[in-house]
Amino acid sequence: MDAGLFGGTFNPVHNGHLSIIQYVKAHCALDTIILYPSALPPHKPNHNLASAQDRLAMVKGAVKHLNGFQVSDIELQRQGPSFTIDTISQFKTIFGKDARFHLLLGSDAFFDTPSWKQARQIFGALPVIVMQRGEKTGMAPFASFIDEHVAKGYKLKDDNLFVHDRLFAIRICNVPRIDISSTQIRNRIKSGKSISGLVPEYVETFIRTKDLYK
Repeated sequence: MDAGLFGGTFNPVHNGHLSIIQYVKAHCALDTIILYPSALPPHKPNHNLASAQDRLAMVKGAVKHLNGFQVSDIELQRQGPSFTIDTISQFKTIFGKDARFHLLLGSDAFFDTPSWKQARQIFGALPVIVMQRGEKTGMAPFASFIDEHVAKGYKLKDDNLFVHDRLFAIRICNVPRIDISSTQIRNRIKSGKSISGLVPEYVETFIRTKDLYK
């Protein structure tokens, strides 16, 4: 089983998230994508952050009718900050050889990996799929970053796949640009504006019922 791992604060999960991961699943030949909310994201402030359990419930409700998508509370079960390298290790322990994992990262997160815990070990643990939104860009910025911050020796194969003799591949996947953000949604709620069409109906109802982001 080829499984994508897609983590985030999901504060809240929105239709942009869902559209992009459906695109990646189809275009990167993944059997399933596992979404996992962060309990204590180490690189984002906790200001206006809904509880981990509320964010988990919204993600579960958002994907419950989508085939090939799962939700995990793996980071909610651990104490302390949610570090990606620890999560990868835990997923591998749970699934063993039954799954071939691929880490899904937005391009902003990918370029931020030098600040992550044991970042270089991530690329020695599993393939990475970088989701580049909008029009296709050249590979030069990615090639330069990989050479400087990931490891020497990566080579561009085909149009969008960087391969290495000892480390796992890094694939650049151009995904549709969808101008929806969690910040935008929270700001609209705070201003009393509608979020209809920006989030799944389940999420919109959940936010209203729980009176979140006011």
